[in-house]
Amino acid sequence: MRWTESLRFRLLAGAAVWVALALMLAGWIIADLFQTHVRQRFEAELSNHLEQLAAVLEIGPDGRPALRQPLSDPRFRRPLSGLYWQVGESGDAQLRSRSLWDSVLTLPDDRVEDGVLHRHDVTGPANQSLFVLERFVLLPERAEPIRIAVAADRAELAGVTRAFNATLALSLAVLAAALIVAALIQVQIGLRPLSRLRGALVEVRAGRKKRFDVAMPTEIRPLVEDLNALLAHAEETVGRGRLQAGNLAHALKTNLAVLANEAATLDERNAREVGAAMVRQVELMRRHVDHHMARARAAAARGVPGISTPVPDCVAALARVMRKLHSDKGLDIRVDAADGLLFAGEREDLDEMLGNLLDNACKWARGRVDVTGRVEVGGMLSVTLDDDGPGLPDDCREAALEPGVRLDESTPGTGLGLAVVRDVARLYGGDIQLGASPLGGLRATLRLPAA
Repeated sequence: MRWTESLRFRLLAGAAVWVALALMLAGWIIADLFQTHVRQRFEAELSNHLEQLAAVLEIGPDGRPALRQPLSDPRFRRPLSGLYWQVGESGDAQLRSRSLWDSVLTLPDDRVEDGVLHRHDVTGPANQSLFVLERFVLLPERAEPIRIAVAADRAELAGVTRAFNATLALSLAVLAAALIVAALIQVQIGLRPLSRLRGALVEVRAGRKKRFDVAMPTEIRPLVEDLNALLAHAEETVGRGRLQAGNLAHALKTNLAVLANEAATLDERNAREVGAAMVRQVELMRRHVDHHMARARAAAARGVPGISTPVPDCVAALARVMRKLHSDKGLDIRVDAADGLLFAGEREDLDEMLGNLLDNACKWARGRVDVTGRVEVGGMLSVTLDDDGPGLPDDCREAALEPGVRLDESTPGTGLGLAVVRDVARLYGGDIQLGASPLGGLRATLRLPAA
């Protein structure tokens, strides 16, 4: 078995991919937020240094700028510390921090309004990449504004960011491993009912159990119930098949005995008469076989999901056959079946039932047969057949549905047609009713489950 065919592998692979993507996205967002926060703090610190520089700056007795007191951060006094300040233009740095040593900050030649901050990226001592914050201030003792600037090495900012990103990556990797382990445990626990179901299937196939245990999670319980229903249906079908086989054997035994007796008395003098009797017995045996085969087929198809037969197609095909079969009578067979009308059963069974009913109607009709199909309430459908023949008295209609009963011996038949229709219909949960037709003859109403 390939790994890609494993449900466990698919669930774990999907969880791993989504965990990785989610943590990567979260890591990128957190890193970006942290970098933005550090940059803002970095710039805020430089702004504080710049404000402090402006606050302690004054004009000395010699007319040159001077500081009333040194700035508080000791890095301004340590050479090449990465934190610098400067008063004056690049070519005329009147004051600068000791940390600049013998260098000056090379600032762009621009001018901003008093109090407005200006930002630059310049190269400082020892090729340091510096971020510069500057402004012009106007002192009371001087008519011209003075340019002041504070700078800091970006390497410090990059170092803090790298350290945080390394810690963040390690933390997210540990979290990813923990989440994948948790997903593995979750998948194992989640698939455990399927393992139990597989074990139960082995027990059922071995014959040690007849049904599956329904004590399953709600997501799997419908599957277990359907499997139990299929097992019950299979068991019921086998039982019905055995019963039908026994009934068929019993029905054939009598006819075979009669046929054997007829064959024993066969000679040249009575060959025609005995031969006709033997043909009738063979036909009766064939009808018995058809009867019990239809019952067995209906019993097997009942309740099986996915079986449906279009009623209009079946009725139309049978009507064409009956027009040809009874062409000598010139019957007007009218079909009115709603589109989309579906019978929840086999096509052969519907042909058997409607074929018997339509053939019976055509035998007795004088000139017209109507077939109507409709959907009824309760998930049932009805097919009504009306003819304009002589009809049946009320007290004879129930007897006409019994096996082997023939109300008119002058017409050919075995008396099994309507009995087959009723037996098959009842096996599907339906039934047949006989009544008076508005056309003057017999009305047969067949009710069957709709798909």
